[in-house]
Amino acid sequence: MASMMQPQIILLKEGTDTSQGKPQLISNINACMAVADVVRTTLGPRGMDKLIHDEKGNTTISNDGATIMKLLDIIHPAAKILVDIAKSQDTEVGDGTTTVVLLAGEFLKEAKPFIEDGVHSQNLIRSYRTASHLAIEKVKELAVSIEGKSLEEKKNLLAKCAATTLSSKLIGGEKEFFASMVVDAVLAIGNDDRLNMIGMKKGYAGTNDGVEIQPNARPFDDDAYMGYDPSQRYDFDVLKAEEDAGHDRAPPPPPPGACHDVPGGNMRDSFLVNGVAFKKTFSYAGFEQQPKKFENPKILLLNIELELKSEKENAEIRLSDPLQYQSIVDAEWNIIYDKLDKCVKSGAKVVLSRLAIGDLATQYFADRDIFCAGRVTEEDLQRVAAASGGTVQTTVNNIIDEVLGTCELFEESQVGNERFNIFSGCPSGRTATIVLRGGADQFIEEAERSLHDAIMIVRRALKNSTVVAGGGAIDMEISRYLRQHARTIAGKSQLFINSYAKALEVIPRQLCDNAGFDATDVLNKLRQKHALPSGEGAPYGVDINTGGIADSFANFVWEPAVVKINAINAATEAACLVLSVDETIKNPKSESAQGEAAAGAMGGRGRGGAAFRGRGRGMRSGGFFAGDD
Repeated sequence: MASMMQPQIILLKEGTDTSQGKPQLISNINACMAVADVVRTTLGPRGMDKLIHDEKGNTTISNDGATIMKLLDIIHPAAKILVDIAKSQDTEVGDGTTTVVLLAGEFLKEAKPFIEDGVHSQNLIRSYRTASHLAIEKVKELAVSIEGKSLEEKKNLLAKCAATTLSSKLIGGEKEFFASMVVDAVLAIGNDDRLNMIGMKKGYAGTNDGVEIQPNARPFDDDAYMGYDPSQRYDFDVLKAEEDAGHDRAPPPPPPGACHDVPGGNMRDSFLVNGVAFKKTFSYAGFEQQPKKFENPKILLLNIELELKSEKENAEIRLSDPLQYQSIVDAEWNIIYDKLDKCVKSGAKVVLSRLAIGDLATQYFADRDIFCAGRVTEEDLQRVAAASGGTVQTTVNNIIDEVLGTCELFEESQVGNERFNIFSGCPSGRTATIVLRGGADQFIEEAERSLHDAIMIVRRALKNSTVVAGGGAIDMEISRYLRQHARTIAGKSQLFINSYAKALEVIPRQLCDNAGFDATDVLNKLRQKHALPSGEGAPYGVDINTGGIADSFANFVWEPAVVKINAINAATEAACLVLSVDETIKNPKSESAQGEAAAGAMGGRGRGGAAFRGRGRGMRSGGFFAGDD
């Protein structure tokens, strides 16, 4: 009777949704499996692409796991974990983003029957972590080091790693061409950890709308070209020039006499600049008279404006004699001429500034055979400084030779329908720029993402210097090893480690499915080959070309060991995290804030109403919390 008189304890707001127990865990596993199914078909050289259309009308075509996961905008709190591990894999090693999502989804899929049969999730977590540790140790044991090789041998090995990464991308048809380019770019920056030292920039070769030129002017005549928009931001490191044939949106019709596109070539017209390249900046009258090519020039880098500055509107000057006004005007001109004269006396033949270089300065430099460019982005200016050995100056006073940069050759070149300033043969040499050519916007976007993955892989392979066989070979070997190890364990853990080993086979199975092969037949051949007691079958994986099996090492299908180690580790942790959750609490959207706002608008009248009452169960440990931010 006393227990019936106890008051009700209200912990959670009215409308709070709580789910707990086995059904909730199964629901989280199903959500993660659904996410894995989305990217499943993108794995491998024969993987399909996804076309994602967002609410802003932007279209993205990609088979990169991290890009797809980011654009899906997943709201399920448990499934978001897979998005996080894909981003982590992309940040850490650059490749294997689809692999890590697939593995996590498969681990959970194998755990689902045990959960439904009443096995406690902590038993599964304990066994999965043990299996993960054994798998990572086996990867390290099977890895082959590329240390001690000559530079030429190392370049070939790294190119094979890059080609393996690029084989599953849109530009896989030209993987050898781009793989060697990526290796040269990474070796050019040496031990520098800054990825932005490998030059990238994002710019499209669209129509130069609003550019008025003479009716008879030829396209991209120096007198006519004014296509740069200084208000636009360029945040990437690969320079892209493409033709207008595949734009996802039709540009507005150009005005009469406007400058049209020049076709931009194909992928093989892409090239590597051993130095810095960036798009021609906005230019004033007099620019066409400046020389466009120098050998061994001195380079002056500035962070100041070189143009006449008028007085502010509220400035007041009292004159007793009208003739004194001329002296004020002369003082303004003398200040700018003094700055320009000091730049010329420094001996520099190329002057770059992050701020504007006006028409007076442009003409002044042109008369003295000096090239100048204003409004150069901060990133490009820093890359020129790193490559040429110069230092960015905030004043033109006391410019000494030590702050000037240099390079073997500076020239302004036409690439497609864009003009590029190219600094090559830089003494510091710790920067490189890849200029991409191609067709549609979406294709260039995906090519840039593909090269980013390849660059990251080559950098990781250089630092960690161990590689393993790709094509599902390492996954099958780990699976065989774990199955053997499970037989030495008594108890239920044997079943859990066996299920972990089975989950690892998802990689070669999916490679077969995506290529249209009989996965069961190929996996049986792989199991038989890997079971050989001599161990000679360890490097055998799926042969995408024939539909059989082949030695992945002999076929140069390699990947850095760090990619597989990171993928196994991240996927296991994600699966364990999902398995450890037994309750999800979802807070309702706050109505009280809207009520208070409405009450304030009505002169302070109103009340919160039912939004302040609540009922619900107490919270348990290990729960997800999802609500409005």
